[in-house]
Amino acid sequence: MTNAVESHRTVLVVEDDPGVRSTLEQLLRFEGYHVLVAADGFSALSVLEERRPDLAMVDVVMPGLDGLELCRMLRRRGERLPILVLTARHQIGDRVAGLDAGADDYLAKPFATEELLARIRALLRRTDPPADKGLLRAADLTLDPTARRAERGSESLDLTKTEFDVLELLLRHQGAVLTRTQIYERIWGYDLDSSSRSLDVYIGYLRRKTEQGGGERLIHTVRNVGYTIRPA
Repeated sequence: MTNAVESHRTVLVVEDDPGVRSTLEQLLRFEGYHVLVAADGFSALSVLEERRPDLAMVDVVMPGLDGLELCRMLRRRGERLPILVLTARHQIGDRVAGLDAGADDYLAKPFATEELLARIRALLRRTDPPADKGLLRAADLTLDPTARRAERGSESLDLTKTEFDVLELLLRHQGAVLTRTQIYERIWGYDLDSSSRSLDVYIGYLRRKTEQGGGERLIHTVRNVGYTIRPA
């Protein structure tokens, strides 16, 4: 049954293989999404000049402008569009490269249809307006969920969508220790296997950005448990 929210959401599929592109388009339309398609990174940029999708699903290996370079280009332009990278590569280093390029999540081929749809729903849920409009604070770190702004002292933090979501989750549970499983389920909508480094990568990014200029560490690791945010 088509979800009422999904029927108003638009997904951009960027895939150079015509068969895969057509299959993904049909699947998403069947699930109630509006679908835009592009055969490569340059075509995707042209589509984005005309339309505003809610999410982009991007293949990594494409001729011309590949998926990783497309992600980098969009992030350099300040584009906050949620990006799900599709890759046939299974090495952890390749997955980290996708996150480094600015992707919000990745999925290795071949993948189960149910998992693909679950990840799309999870990314789209994170674009919904937050129910709590109050400011969140820890020491001199301030986060505004409604305006999607974060500041450390008087300095604005340039956060990606996933970085912002992780930071917001930690701030909403300030002082409590969130396990890796809890964070994966709340942010990504599912728990990843124990070998995944996605969360570690984002925690590293957040620490560098929130500690820039010599700021005290606010995000702490609780060994063998998870992470918490609190003033030192």
